[in-house]
Amino acid sequence: MHGAAAEARARPDPEALPPPGRITLGTQVYDALRDLLIAGELAPGERLSLRTVAERLGTSMMPAREAVSRLVADEALEVLPNRAVRVPVITLRKFRELTRVRIAVEGFAAAEAAQACGPGDLAAIRAHDAAFRSEVRADAPDLERAMRANRDLHFAVYAAAGLPSLVAIIEGLWLRIGPVLNLDMRSSPRRLAEGGAEAHHARLVEALATGDPEGARAALAADIAGSAAFIEATGRLAS
Repeated sequence: MHGAAAEARARPDPEALPPPGRITLGTQVYDALRDLLIAGELAPGERLSLRTVAERLGTSMMPAREAVSRLVADEALEVLPNRAVRVPVITLRKFRELTRVRIAVEGFAAAEAAQACGPGDLAAIRAHDAAFRSEVRADAPDLERAMRANRDLHFAVYAAAGLPSLVAIIEGLWLRIGPVLNLDMRSSPRRLAEGGAEAHHARLVEALATGDPEGARAALAADIAGSAAFIEATGRLAS
C-alpha cells in the first residue's frame, strides 16, 4: 500500500501539465519560423510583429508569441528598445566568427558523414546536388529553389553523419547566419555561377561516395570559405 501511494505521488498530475495541443502548435510555429530563418526567407534587419507571424503561419497570437520568445533566446531574433522584434543584423566581425565556427563544426560533420554515409543517404545528397546544379546552369535560375537545394544538400550531409546532437548545433549556427547567406544569393544572382559552390559540392559528393573523410572536410570548408569571401566582397555587412 505504501508503495502504491508513493507511485501515485510520483506520477505527474495531468491537470498540471500544459494542454498537449498547445505544446504541439507552439512547436510547429517555432519550427516553421526556424525553417524560414535557416532558408533565408527572412532578411537581416527585417521586423516582425506577432500579428504578422500569426497571419503568415496561419495561427493565433499565443503560439506566435511563444515561438518568437524561443527564437529570441536562440539569438535568432532580437527585441529592440521599442519592443519590436527583428532578424539581427550581423556585423562583419560576427560573420567572420560564425564562419570560423562553421568551418570547424560543419567540416567535422562532413568528415563523419564520409565514414557513416549509406546508399540512401548518398542518393538523397546526390538528388539535392543535382537540383542545385540545375539552377546554377539554367539561363533563368530560380533563386528560391537554388537556396532550398543548397540548404537541403548541406543538411542531408550533416544528417548522414548519424549524430543528431551535432545537427542541432549546426541548425543553431544556420539560424544566425542563414538570413545573411541567402539574402546575398537572392540579391546577387551571379553568385550562383561565380561563387564556386557547384564545384565544391561536386568534390564533397565524390568524397562522400568514396569514403574520404578529409576530402569531405576540405570540400565543405572550401564551400563555406568561398561563400563567405563572396559575401564579404559585396560590402553589405555592417562594420
